[in-house]
Amino acid sequence: MFHSQSTKQRAKSVTHANRGKFLERVIDMANTKYRNAGLADIRKIPTPVQITKDKGSQVEGRKEKPEWVDYAGVCNGRAVVFDAKETKGKSFPLQNLHEHQYELLRSWYEKGAITFLLVYFSELDKYFRLPFPPLQAAWQTAQSGGRKSISLATFEEHASEAVSMDGYTLHYLLPFIESRW
Repeated sequence: MFHSQSTKQRAKSVTHANRGKFLERVIDMANTKYRNAGLADIRKIPTPVQITKDKGSQVEGRKEKPEWVDYAGVCNGRAVVFDAKETKGKSFPLQNLHEHQYELLRSWYEKGAITFLLVYFSELDKYFRLPFPPLQAAWQTAQSGGRKSISLATFEEHASEAVSMDGYTLHYLLPFIESRW
């Protein structure tokens, strides 16, 4: 695994404002390596900003409500869209995935894109790539009044663990690259 500092040290420095930045940095490094190797082109989707004041060289703005997931691109000729999330503990709260993110993943999945959640369990220092079908099952269960999170056991059974290997900080696209869709 990629470690810039121990998980316990990092956990102390993580505030609400920079939560997820570690995971974003790890993914961005992997994406650069994928691009440089010619294997995939995956990009971070920036949060839209509405400019409220423009005073020459100084600009003020506010973040708009995002309508996309975190990452999109292409791998072996197929569209790839996914959202990256970090969680503590041994489950992923579905409230951390916004409805517009779920709906975008659903729509793209139905049209043949590679869609998944990439979830980092920080206390376990493990990364999982959860494909859309088990996410959809969990989402529908929550919508009908059932469990509102996805257990670690579900990730272990239905997701693939993404690991650091072959010079990648996180080789999360490995199954899609190996299969040559």
